[in-house]
Amino acid sequence: MSAFDDELRVPVAEASKPVGRKRVRRPIAPLAWMRRYLAPRGLLGRALLIILLPLVILQAIALQLFYGNHLDVISRRLAGGLAGDIGMVAELVSRRPDPEEQARIFRDAAWRLELGLAFEPGARMERPQSRPASLPLLPLEEDLTTALRERVALPFDTDWQTDPRSVIIRVQLPQGVLHVEAPRKRVFTGTLYLFVIWLVGASLLLFGVAALFMKNQVRAIRRLAGAAEAFGMGRDLGPIKPEGALEVRQAASAFNRMQERIRRFVAQRTEMLAGISHDLRTPLTRMRLALAMLPYEAHEDAAALTQDVEEMERMIAAYLAFARGEGQEQPQETDLVALVEDVAARARRQGTPVEVTAPPALPMPLRADALRRCLGNLLDNARRHAQRIAVSVEQAPRAEGGGWAMVIVDDDGPGIDPGQREEAFRPFASFSAGGTGLGLAIARDIARAHGGDILLEDSPMGGLRARVRLPL
Repeated sequence: MSAFDDELRVPVAEASKPVGRKRVRRPIAPLAWMRRYLAPRGLLGRALLIILLPLVILQAIALQLFYGNHLDVISRRLAGGLAGDIGMVAELVSRRPDPEEQARIFRDAAWRLELGLAFEPGARMERPQSRPASLPLLPLEEDLTTALRERVALPFDTDWQTDPRSVIIRVQLPQGVLHVEAPRKRVFTGTLYLFVIWLVGASLLLFGVAALFMKNQVRAIRRLAGAAEAFGMGRDLGPIKPEGALEVRQAASAFNRMQERIRRFVAQRTEMLAGISHDLRTPLTRMRLALAMLPYEAHEDAAALTQDVEEMERMIAAYLAFARGEGQEQPQETDLVALVEDVAARARRQGTPVEVTAPPALPMPLRADALRRCLGNLLDNARRHAQRIAVSVEQAPRAEGGGWAMVIVDDDGPGIDPGQREEAFRPFASFSAGGTGLGLAIARDIARAHGGDILLEDSPMGGLRARVRLPL
């Protein structure tokens, strides 16, 4: 048996355990990991990645060409030159043991070769050991060690740590130990620092300029997105100022035109609804008077028709109330908890027992009158089918950031079948549990005008739960 299961890619010890209802977490594939960490979700991050990635690759290629080829050749040549000078001095010192001759050799080496020399007669190197260089990323120690082995051919060691400006080399001669102090500039070229500084500095400069310009472009897009989000929540902030790149300005101008067209459409629809509803009241009033004047023998038929006329008047009143609120009201800072308490108090005055569970306060921008109609419609719908009603106010996080304010209406009525809950929001929908008229349709329209929605669920009380979501 292999160490890993071929299908799930999990250890066999884990795969052999009964899984049951527990979810087995599969390791993240390398491609998914790269997408998660190397593909930012935001436009700014992606734009900077598009700019930065080719720049880094280009700079890395340039550095590799210099570091891997040019610097390597120069380092070997400099190390070979220093090793040759040390080998020549060591040969001269071995052939001329006279102290005066050695002194003359040391003076000439100091003047012509920039080498500090000292000789320790009769000394022996216990164990030749080279100390690592202080610049580990450069091939100094390796190149110098290789060159010394080729051109000196005697036991030696190197010390890169004692003196930051020099490298100390000891060579074992037959007569003693030769100490050589060589300046580092003989094996190191300072152009590497300039080249690296140029690469890093140019990259940082270009990245900073790109980040500054892209941030300005993304700021304009974010303002456009914020204006669209606010307009979708019913917050009329007016036209936005076109700024940024040409395409972003065109999008902002198109959004302003669309916003104005939607305003005109809503205003025309509101006026039309209000006019139709108002005009319908006149014939309904005449019908009510005509029914009242019928003889006593037609009393039963007149009563039934009167109920139909009253139902039509209620629907027209709902139309007018909805039209007035949609066309005129603007969002204002309102305490949601106080609004819910007010709606519940009105329901109690009509004889409906309502329990309210809510935090002390929850201020947020709302169309207060419209939301009162929304919650009132939900309570009216629950009152017609249930004996007990409970209302609660909660908060919940949003996946895209921010949070939701939740107003939950529970009842102990017969509820609505899950397959018919979406149908219940259609005007005058009817099903086994009864009809909804316009109440739920208007309630959902008001919630969506705030940027939220209404969901129907099973209630812990045994009936229906209406969950109103409103963005904070």
